[in-house]
Amino acid sequence: MISLRGLVHPEQAAGRVITLSSSQAMEPCSPDELFQASGHAEDTFRKMECYLRHKQLCDVVLLAGDRRIPAHRLVLSSVSDYFAAMFTSDVREAKQEEVKMEGVDPDALWALVQYAYTGRLELREDTIESLLAASCLLQLSAVVQACCSFLIKQLHPSNCLGIRSFADAQGCQELHKVAHDYTMERFLDVMRHLEFLLLSPDEVEKLLSSDDVNVPDEEAMMGALLSWVQHDCAGRQHHLARLLACIRLPLLASQCLADMESNPLLWDSVECQRLLMEAMKYHLLPERRPLLQSPRTRPRKATVGTLFAVGGMDATKGATTIEQYCLRSDSWKQAAVMSGRRLQFGVAVLEGRLYVVGGRDGLKTLSAVECYNPRSRSWSAMPPMATNRHGLGVAVLGGPMYAVGGHDGWSYLSSVERWDPQSRQWSFVSSMATPRSTVGVAVLNGKLYAVGGRDGSSCLSSVECFDPHTNAWSGCAPMAMRRGGVGVATWNGFLYAIGGHDAPASSLASRLSDCVERYDPKTDTWTTAAPMRVSRDAVGVCLLGDRLYAVGGYDGQTYLNAVEAYDPQTNEWTQVAPLCLGRAGTCVVAVKL
Repeated sequence: MISLRGLVHPEQAAGRVITLSSSQAMEPCSPDELFQASGHAEDTFRKMECYLRHKQLCDVVLLAGDRRIPAHRLVLSSVSDYFAAMFTSDVREAKQEEVKMEGVDPDALWALVQYAYTGRLELREDTIESLLAASCLLQLSAVVQACCSFLIKQLHPSNCLGIRSFADAQGCQELHKVAHDYTMERFLDVMRHLEFLLLSPDEVEKLLSSDDVNVPDEEAMMGALLSWVQHDCAGRQHHLARLLACIRLPLLASQCLADMESNPLLWDSVECQRLLMEAMKYHLLPERRPLLQSPRTRPRKATVGTLFAVGGMDATKGATTIEQYCLRSDSWKQAAVMSGRRLQFGVAVLEGRLYVVGGRDGLKTLSAVECYNPRSRSWSAMPPMATNRHGLGVAVLGGPMYAVGGHDGWSYLSSVERWDPQSRQWSFVSSMATPRSTVGVAVLNGKLYAVGGRDGSSCLSSVECFDPHTNAWSGCAPMAMRRGGVGVATWNGFLYAIGGHDAPASSLASRLSDCVERYDPKTDTWTTAAPMRVSRDAVGVCLLGDRLYAVGGYDGQTYLNAVEAYDPQTNEWTQVAPLCLGRAGTCVVAVKL
């Protein structure tokens, strides 16, 4: 070994004395160098693969079916947690020269052994399931992920049920969720393929019971059930009554119910006949619907339509966006932008279109009316009202639309205008007994209700209802609380008044309300329901399906993006996905697209 320190400098050998400065004398020796061979791991594994192919240095043989697969314990253990646990533990297989692999496809096992040496694996439709099953057993997480990603790309209405079932059996949760969501989203196509027709009764029951299945109406679910039964009538008819209970029969169209009575599949079953009678009562006795509620009267998420939250006051002093809520995904997204800023306007739905009525643009009160078509995502101008109004209430009763009360920029209004969609004209009807702005308006049992509001001196607890047949308003029992900025909606024969504020006109401080009151027109009485989680003024309220939604509002400091849903059957509020933008005074309407 050569010592570098033993070498003599040539100038020193010639008798010259070299004097080093103190800094030079203290300068450390250069550090040792690190050598890194490029491609070392690749070259090493390539050589090990060569040993594998020539069956050299192999110390274990894997037995799968009638196939013998030689390998190296070290390589297998470095890639697979399964083999690492087997070969490094005190188990019998750790020392065996041959290890039997039960239930593993031989071709898949050989492909995965080669993968352990090369890091490469061919994914094909005809072998993907055996590869995924084997890689799950061997705990090859990277291969499992690659196989799942491959299967996700192959999802189709004809195979998604099979992939979903296979993923469940293998414990691949992400793949199972994606396949399940795909099945729910495309159920109308899925039900037409053989995989659906070959499902077990239990699997069909799960699908028919789901709230998340994406169908336009309950008739589609009834069609799916009948198709499945008819695929093997003799073997499946005895399951019909149990599966028919999963169909929301009361929500079927009356004509569909009438047609079902003549279906021979249903004749011999007393239970099927009982379910049909239950549905017919729901149609024939609407006044008894509050007493006839059951899981079969709860609509599926996809059949109830979508919520639109239009405009309102936000941190920029006027939101111009429209947000859309999807119940199935529990999410909001921006759907459209208004032509300009509007505050304290009204919105109603006619023939699937949103009518934005009146309001103020920040400077002046408007009589303008605009129409938004959610299908074409286009706006059009409509004939204006005769009166400028902000703080009005708007609702559709029968065919016409009504614009109720409000403020014209100078005074509080009791006047009411009616829009006739046939003649495309506005006309006045009888005025309310009391001027009302920030009034809540809703339709119940063929009458128009005006709830609370402000009359210029204080918030109101009084309520009036309009009968279009007599063109007259009449008084109703007052609410327990005075409310301006109240949200109102109706469900199953009851009217609900939600949130708002109570403050005299001279007061700067408002008492915000979380209170919910329910009005029964049969007894002309109000009762208290469960309060909201958050007190809200200027809250948007709308019925979607069988729940009331309280959207946005103002809590005294912040324009809220919080949204709550009220279940009248359980008398409970639950929090749902928030708006994208905090806003108060937003108009919320439901549209069935």
